[in-house]
Amino acid sequence: MKQELIQLICEKSFKYSREPSFKLVSGKMSHFYVNCKPTTLSPRGMFLVGHLVFDAIKDLKADGIGGLTFGADPMAVATAFVSELKANPINAFSIRKTQKDHGIVRWIEGDMNPGQRVVIIDDVVTTGGSTIKAIERARSEGLEVIKAVILVDRQEDGLENIREHVTDVTAIITRDDLMEQMVRSQNK
Repeated sequence: MKQELIQLICEKSFKYSREPSFKLVSGKMSHFYVNCKPTTLSPRGMFLVGHLVFDAIKDLKADGIGGLTFGADPMAVATAFVSELKANPINAFSIRKTQKDHGIVRWIEGDMNPGQRVVIIDDVVTTGGSTIKAIERARSEGLEVIKAVILVDRQEDGLENIREHVTDVTAIITRDDLMEQMVRSQNK
């Protein structure tokens, strides 16, 4: 499944340029651009991501999985769906980018309660800033963050930065995996 997901990401979500021509959230220019949404919102991508993320967390006894909207949302929903299929239900939740200012003022949407054990996910990590923000917001709502799972690690120290906030951090796919696939495809 992992190799198929790498291929799918290369087809739908990964761009490379010899010159740094992609502007990142940080403002820095990069040779690489990864937008996982075309993959995570596709039927096959959802299937693969849901199974691979579930496999990475199935033994943790997590109550929930989620992260900062919008990148984490399709991943959380796919994983929750697979968790039900595997008779090991894990709730999906979403963390807002801006706090709701009406009704019950919360950062988190979903059926989660203080004290529950959660996994924070993100689709792409460069510096880890968005994932760290999600970890902090989940903790501010009383959730116990037990792990972080990243779909694509750009290998620019993001995982190390996240480990300062939660020690158990895993990436499903790395930039090197994507580059290897791109080279293999070009050599065919």
